[in-house]
Amino acid sequence: MTAGAAARRTGRTATGEAPQGVGTELFLELARMVASLAEVQSLRSFALPYPGLAQRALDRTVLHCLDVGEPPPQSLPELWEWCRTRPADDPLFAVPAALLTPGTTLVHPVGRMPTRSCLEIASHGPDGGVAAHARALLDDLEARCGTGDRYRRCRRFLARHPVVHQQDRFGPGWSKAVWSRVKDLYGSIPESLLTDGVFLRCPTCGLPALPGERDRPVPGPQATDDDLWCEGEVCPRDEAPELIRDPEQAWIVRSPLRMFLALPHRTEEAAREALDRAGIGHAALPGPLCAFRLTDTGPDLLDIQVHDRLQPALLAARLADSTAPADRTLVVVPEALVGRDGYRETFIDALPAFLRDRLVLTTPADLVPDLGRVLGEKENDA
Repeated sequence: MTAGAAARRTGRTATGEAPQGVGTELFLELARMVASLAEVQSLRSFALPYPGLAQRALDRTVLHCLDVGEPPPQSLPELWEWCRTRPADDPLFAVPAALLTPGTTLVHPVGRMPTRSCLEIASHGPDGGVAAHARALLDDLEARCGTGDRYRRCRRFLARHPVVHQQDRFGPGWSKAVWSRVKDLYGSIPESLLTDGVFLRCPTCGLPALPGERDRPVPGPQATDDDLWCEGEVCPRDEAPELIRDPEQAWIVRSPLRMFLALPHRTEEAAREALDRAGIGHAALPGPLCAFRLTDTGPDLLDIQVHDRLQPALLAARLADSTAPADRTLVVVPEALVGRDGYRETFIDALPAFLRDRLVLTTPADLVPDLGRVLGEKENDA
């Protein structure tokens, strides 16, 4: 057997180095593992035998470590800790910065839960992963609702109420009809999201929160990122988290809907309000989770898609795979993301050349001005 053949069999090049891309593939597989384990079992302990996907990911990690001369993890808990401390650009993975932001980890260092980036990575690929699961849940709900108006009310409820308490059912605006259609998309709050029997809710995004140390008092106002984690991850810490002291009386919507419907909902509402103030008509589109088409634009098809994603290259890849054949699509993301160093540049660079003129990255505040520029370009071309 030649040196090259032996290297290919062991997964190494003839020089003894891991072939380019092997670490990236492993990192993507670990993301899918972390996302799946977060759904199927408590994350406070891992008991043997490990789930099949976790055992396969552990085995692949061990083999990769042996190939590159790195001490391998000895167990799934140790591998989970690696996912918390070893970022995408760690030499073990060497994921290109053009794909993932350097420093990206799969498990949050404070919350010890899957990061937003992990769920975005787990949604990368032909099957759509976690995001596709959210879309499937909404498709089923839409089919059960029967009419567009019923579905819109139910979708709005899910987006605005990621957590529902028993007392909410006696408050103003509660709809028994809506709840009867959406309640199967909620479940009991899992133990892994409780702190000493109490559930914390971020006052900004409304999603679950956890203190960095479970045995410390709940952080108050002005808590730092080292004190508190929430699923939104980037929320301000100028208010104390809301406490639900009887979590057995509360229900939480499924994780895919929290991440890909509830999280971007504030951005979606801000975009719709901007269009309404400008008198620009729009109608919801099927397919993407948060998308609508502008009306009264003549023969041109102008679409809006709303996203709240930390990884610009993965967002570009998703749009390249799923964007409807509109003449132009304005992609609305939170202003805080667009303002990050390199976010816009990475997004544009990751798009296929033929889409760079058809997709416009914008924010709710810039949506109407950017739309005006798009329409002006169309008039100049006419």
